[in-house]
Amino acid sequence: MRESGQTPSIRLVDLAKDFGSVRAVAGVDLEIADGEFFSMLGPSGSGKTTVLRMIAGFEPPTRGRIELAGADVTDDPPFARDVNTVFQDYALFPHMSVLENVEYGLRVKKVARAERRRRAVEALETVRLGEHVARRPSQLSGGQRQRVALARALVNRPKVLLLDEPLGALDLKLRREMQIELKQIQREVGITFVFVTHDQEEALTLSDRIAVFNDGRVQQVATPRELYEQPGSAFVAGFVGTSNLLDGPAARAVIGRDGVFSIRPEKIHLDPAADLGGLAGAHTVEGVVREVVYLGSANHYVVELDVPGGSAGASTTLTVLRQNLDTAAEDPAERRGDRVRLAWLPEHVIELGTAAPVSTPTTQESA
Repeated sequence: MRESGQTPSIRLVDLAKDFGSVRAVAGVDLEIADGEFFSMLGPSGSGKTTVLRMIAGFEPPTRGRIELAGADVTDDPPFARDVNTVFQDYALFPHMSVLENVEYGLRVKKVARAERRRRAVEALETVRLGEHVARRPSQLSGGQRQRVALARALVNRPKVLLLDEPLGALDLKLRREMQIELKQIQREVGITFVFVTHDQEEALTLSDRIAVFNDGRVQQVATPRELYEQPGSAFVAGFVGTSNLLDGPAARAVIGRDGVFSIRPEKIHLDPAADLGGLAGAHTVEGVVREVVYLGSANHYVVELDVPGGSAGASTTLTVLRQNLDTAAEDPAERRGDRVRLAWLPEHVIELGTAAPVSTPTTQESA
């Protein structure tokens, strides 16, 4: 990443996009550092993909400015911008070999055969596919095809690589493997990656910084740790990971004052009587286990609290994450209906403001 004071790789100034009467992007200001792995995270329709397409030149902005390395490229066509894009469907040519697919862009640019062959092989080595140059896309796994698409983008040596949910078509196990590979490749090549995703875990895993989008606006820009530990709003707290939100009468009963508060499930101790010595000054509340979700490495307990409801007047529940550190004969589901006590430290309570948005549920699971 660049040092403070250097020209950013990408600067967006009051960027907006309307589709007829619909405002898809509503005045985005962003700076992305040179060599940064930057993710744009948000639900479907939040504006993140439209911003990516405007950076690439595929969509003209309704207003605002796009700068690449300090140069205004707002009105430049895609081919005149020093960026490349990797899409979810990869768009490989099925009749060409892996090597020919990677060479294709250089061939269009009239690069000499020996030079384009050298650069294509180098790009394939970078993505660990040097042994598969003669294969066709149909002979590759989903992860290998994704890496061919990545090599084809890297071979042009762009200053910025734009990735539009490139791992979305992969199964969960392969997606997690490719997340690690993608981050390693980005560190090796050292160019700016701008990654669009709706997957919170993916963004936290890959990114140096993340911009959270909602309703065409940036809600917060922060490092993964800052975003998770210090969300700036109820929306961010609920969208990034799993968050318990307390407000209204529930907040007054449990926290002791008015406001909107977030507590992460892993910060809550279940049945803490034996270790309250390490929880001096802890908030405590009792309730009933209404549901247990077995996740293998951990369990999620949904506990209905013995307190008044939140702003909507509904019963208040908290989700508790408990690691399965030991092999137990007891089926976690047998705890449904048990009365339990919960406790958490005051420093693990995140204050989010004075009013929760109507659309934000009390407990939101990550997608």
